Amino acid sequence: MALVRKFEERRMERNSLHREIGATYSVFGPDDKKILQIDTFGTDDRQIPGKKSQTIQLDEMGAKELYLIMKKHFGFK
Repeated sequence: MALVRKFEERRMERNSLHREIGATYSVFGPDDKKILQIDTFGTDDRQIPGKKSQTIQLDEMGAKELYLIMKKHFGFK
């Protein structure tokens, strides 16, 4: 599990599109310290299908930074 507060842009030499997987999210904590948690799950052909694969947590600072990145690259308003 990881709490992400800051993102750093990194140019990749070689990019590839990954397979689609499922994800869930939850929001918890007091109003002034909410945490957004995103859990991803492995592919159906994995040894243990449906097993949680990754968990990422964003506090307000991390969520705002991610929003600004998405706004810049996807045109969110």
